[in-house]
Amino acid sequence: MGRVTERRKVIRVRDGAVSTRPDTLVAEEPLEIRLNGRPLAITMRTPGDDFALAAGFLVSEGVLAERGDLRNIVYCAGATGEGGSNTYNVVDVQTASDVLIPEITLERNVYTTSSCGLCGKASLDAVRTTARWPLADTPPVRVTPQLLAGLPDRLRAAQRVFDRTGGLHAAALFTEDGELVDVREDVGRHNAVDKLVGRALQTGDLPLSRSVLLVSGRASFELAQKAVMAGIPVLAAVSAPSSLAVDLATETGLTLVGFLRGASMNVYAGEERVALRAAATQG
Repeated sequence: MGRVTERRKVIRVRDGAVSTRPDTLVAEEPLEIRLNGRPLAITMRTPGDDFALAAGFLVSEGVLAERGDLRNIVYCAGATGEGGSNTYNVVDVQTASDVLIPEITLERNVYTTSSCGLCGKASLDAVRTTARWPLADTPPVRVTPQLLAGLPDRLRAAQRVFDRTGGLHAAALFTEDGELVDVREDVGRHNAVDKLVGRALQTGDLPLSRSVLLVSGRASFELAQKAVMAGIPVLAAVSAPSSLAVDLATETGLTLVGFLRGASMNVYAGEERVALRAAATQG
């Protein structure tokens, strides 16, 4: 199994002094995801939670929606290693016999980098997948700006590997009351979200209709899509959203918050879930 971190020699220059020392880096390795034995996607990821990552990826693809859709996930032994050794870089997701695979999923093969999980999508229409759980039908969720403001510090405190490497993104699920439910780290923020969603699928907790998803970095269209496909009503990011993320949030009813830093934030869509009037009164 690949390691989460690796050691490399680095030459340090500090105030004119030069020294050599080992440095801890986040590991990045390819993971090939196969669907019922058929190659589907390759993503660059931090090893660990590979089965959850693959399951979460297929939730966002519209293939999996509940635990019963998933028959098994296995590593493919010796798929790329010399001498038949297992590299643990290829997984095969086996679905239940009654699961219908969207034709568009079977028609394409996706290569995703650690910064973008949608590379290889033929068109914008291909990622506007019909959600299993429309956000308009989810139970009412309402959060305060004060609650949102406290989430980044709680996420940062839970990032164990980031403290050692400084090179990982993170995604966390919180309850509407601000309780930390789960946190995952990865070199790619989309992978971190897939790991969260995949774990929820494996434990039978989808849809995540009373959850707040917080991501480090920016909020891309892809992350908004993953939130919608998992039934998550609130997505918050510490950096900027993209224009397509805002468009998708507006179309689907997703609450999208960006630039969440300290007591400051921008609400781009779904403001009805954020108690803005109460915050203005307190201010």
